[in-house]
Amino acid sequence: MTDHEAHPTGNGFIYLKVPAFKGMSESTTVSGQDSIQEGFVKRLSALETENRNLADELETVKVEREEVRAKLFESLIANKKYMREVERLKKELSLLKRMPLFLATVVELADDYVLLRQHGNNQEFITTAPPEIMEKLEPNSRVAINNSLTIVRILDRAVDVRAKVMELIEAPDISYDQVGGLEDQIQEIRETVELPLTKPEIFQDIGIEPPRGVLLYGLPGTGKTLLAKAVAHESQATFIHMSGSELVHKFIGEGAQLVRDIFQMAREKAPSIIFIDEIDAVGSIRTHDGTTGSAEVNRTMMQLLAEMDGFRTRGDIKIIAATNRIDILDPALLRPGRFDRIIEIPMPNAEARHKILEIHAAKMKKADDVDLGEIARQVESASGADLKSLVVEAGMNALRRNARAVTRADFDKAIDKVMGEDEESGEESLRMFT
Repeated sequence: MTDHEAHPTGNGFIYLKVPAFKGMSESTTVSGQDSIQEGFVKRLSALETENRNLADELETVKVEREEVRAKLFESLIANKKYMREVERLKKELSLLKRMPLFLATVVELADDYVLLRQHGNNQEFITTAPPEIMEKLEPNSRVAINNSLTIVRILDRAVDVRAKVMELIEAPDISYDQVGGLEDQIQEIRETVELPLTKPEIFQDIGIEPPRGVLLYGLPGTGKTLLAKAVAHESQATFIHMSGSELVHKFIGEGAQLVRDIFQMAREKAPSIIFIDEIDAVGSIRTHDGTTGSAEVNRTMMQLLAEMDGFRTRGDIKIIAATNRIDILDPALLRPGRFDRIIEIPMPNAEARHKILEIHAAKMKKADDVDLGEIARQVESASGADLKSLVVEAGMNALRRNARAVTRADFDKAIDKVMGEDEESGEESLRMFT
């Protein structure tokens, strides 16, 4: 089979006979399509591989970016720390370059000048001060001066650190309700200590000077220190607690200096209450046996007498003292003006013992056979401390039996032990641990 192909000429068309190669052209077309498809597949595979590589590189870059951010954050923190250190070093450098200051005490004040006494050489000189400092200056104030003898700043008064630790930051958790059988004594001490601090105007209206101090005396364990703790809890004043033995020191002048510092701190923190426990350690009758120890105790007591009632005004400072030996106290300490109220804290009677037992056994689980009134009548010679110990010991007896409530038998055994009529065996005391 042939195909005819027409070609135009000048007179018309001439038909030529051309052989046909149909099978050859079809096979060529198919092979070309296969090669194109194979090329596309290879190209697509290469692109997928490249895409995976780019994704991996992207994850790596993200991880590196997070690491860089973390290092940058650490660098910022370190930089801030170094900047603070640089500022501190700059301040230290400025302090090192600054001229030193000298210490002086104000001797006298006038309208436009100040008379100072420099520490160390005791030289006196006249200088001036800025108006804002001049308003705050007082005689005996400590000030810092520079080389030109100009007052730079006012310094705090020097107070012994031993005096500072005597101030109670947290008041004891003892109220008047927890002091049993001393209603009259509580009333007296509240009139003497609390009322002048909380309502001073009533004393001014009637025209009398309020009492200054209270001395509590009595046998050991009657509640003198407990009453002082209740005052510290109930009063809104600064409470300073110290023992008489803390005022006795080895070196000359230390005890007297500590007394001055304590009263100075009390004036600065007024209204305040000073409680001196066991005052007989420093306030006994003055004697001299030729030793420096007794002379130092006498100097300390004389400083205490001067602070309690001397030329310097005490201000809103009340004094409470406690002792077991009022018979050995110096008469100068007992006179009015120093201790205006001398209150005896007696041994509790039957009614007071009953109240004390009820206070200490308020949270105790007691059996039906326990009668606190009968127990109070049974222990006639017990003090308040003895009664508290009795309640605790009765509870311990119940614990040894693994009981849930305290019985009368537990109280009887406690009475025998606390009042000294029986010695408990150690074997029975250890049963609760087995």
